Amino acid sequence: MDKHDPDTPPPPYYSVAVHTQPPLRSYEEVVYGLGPGVMPPSQPRYIPRYSPSVVAPQVSQPSTIPKKKKGCCESKKRCIGVSLSVLLLLALLGLAIWLGVVYGTRSATSAIHYDEHDGSDDMKTQSAVLPKDTCPNNTVICDGKEDCQHGTDEAYCVRFGEGNSLQVRTATDGRFLPVCNQGWDNNEAMQICKQQGFRNAYMTGAIQSDSIGLTLNNSTRSAPIQARVNVSSPCPNKQTVSLQCVDCGKQQATSRIIGGTVAKMGNWPWQLSLQFRGSHVCGGVLISPDFVLSAAHCFPRDISAALSPQNWRVYGGTVSLNNLPAPYLVEKIIVNENYDTKTNDQDVVLLKLTSPVTFNDKVQPACLPAYNQNFVQGTQCWTSGFGTTQASSGVASKDLMEVSVDIIDTQVCNSRDVYGGLVTNYMLCAGKLNGGKDSCQGDSGGPLVCQGENRFYLVGITSWGAGCGEKNKPGVYTRVSSVLPWIYTSMHRAMV
Repeated sequence: MDKHDPDTPPPPYYSVAVHTQPPLRSYEEVVYGLGPGVMPPSQPRYIPRYSPSVVAPQVSQPSTIPKKKKGCCESKKRCIGVSLSVLLLLALLGLAIWLGVVYGTRSATSAIHYDEHDGSDDMKTQSAVLPKDTCPNNTVICDGKEDCQHGTDEAYCVRFGEGNSLQVRTATDGRFLPVCNQGWDNNEAMQICKQQGFRNAYMTGAIQSDSIGLTLNNSTRSAPIQARVNVSSPCPNKQTVSLQCVDCGKQQATSRIIGGTVAKMGNWPWQLSLQFRGSHVCGGVLISPDFVLSAAHCFPRDISAALSPQNWRVYGGTVSLNNLPAPYLVEKIIVNENYDTKTNDQDVVLLKLTSPVTFNDKVQPACLPAYNQNFVQGTQCWTSGFGTTQASSGVASKDLMEVSVDIIDTQVCNSRDVYGGLVTNYMLCAGKLNGGKDSCQGDSGGPLVCQGENRFYLVGITSWGAGCGEKNKPGVYTRVSSVLPWIYTSMHRAMV
């Protein structure tokens, strides 16, 4: 985290800015693998890690119109014969594809596309990648019956839109539609939140709407909600359900100084320190009493010790590593199966704690964003962490640092002068293109939050970057809205 003057960028924390060839690994992390009986260092030391390999920019070639060849179809009969052959081949190919779709093995990891307006399938919208699972051929997604080995076919059937609008996916056509408020009560709210991996329902209400909705069948209350809904146009009382499962995103301290300074207690009550055998390694974000989000690269899959919950301690409600409260213990470490170590894509991990966290003025969860919540370029957001502040020291800051950063459009961030195509749909950029304000080494896994509706939403998880606060090298974060299906599904599975 930049502790220096905003106009003066700190020294880079990578040994080189960007590599043209991919290194063996792609980040800076603490050195893992301390043997039994070996005491961890008083401060974590980091080994050099780098941003993903640069993708060479594609140079478009001038298009040329090929000249028409003579004698291609010298007679009408020959042309007709060729055309019939092509049509026959296309028909057979189409039949083979159809048979493959109908009778082939189905997988819950297939990309599902949802329209942001009416919930219908739309290949132009963001894909929803679910955890890997094994499913039989006749699996119907969101019909209320768990067919897949780990139940992923029924795990992501509920989502939340802006204004906490509750939406359920229909098994008949795959659309996400709002739920009509008629027949809705607190028991329904409790059941939905538990289905999402939460312990309780915090608040539910009604939204005025003339849109198509789903009416509830209350005769089978024990069944999942996706098995109890029928399409209604519009809802009988023209009201749909709003639902919030956890009170979140509340900043207890209102006075703050932004720009790479020490954070005050209560500024960022969802900020956590993840410590491996006594040393701070990465940041984390509290999202519920039971769950913490962080970066997958903080838990390398090739280091078994890093995947053992007993080696980790989670600290919250503190702004100083010199004054740590009692830790939270980790029960499960769930690394995103779709995380790509070469491209840093889907860099997210979910930790389940052994016991629920008690919320207070110092400890509060950040809100998960709505699936369609969008923070446009230039939106001022905030990132925080215990990252390094000293030149080339590789030593974590003892104090929690905070800095304001701006959302940067992905197209700008993917330009040749910035990251040249390395930023995927599962990432977003934030910072200052002129440099000077950025997350840094040791901040990985920490929050990028933006304010909306008087609450702070977890928009990004600190993932990677070239240098620290360098010009045209802003921080890159995991785009939380793009991994919501994985988060909710993993929470659901972990609570079962």
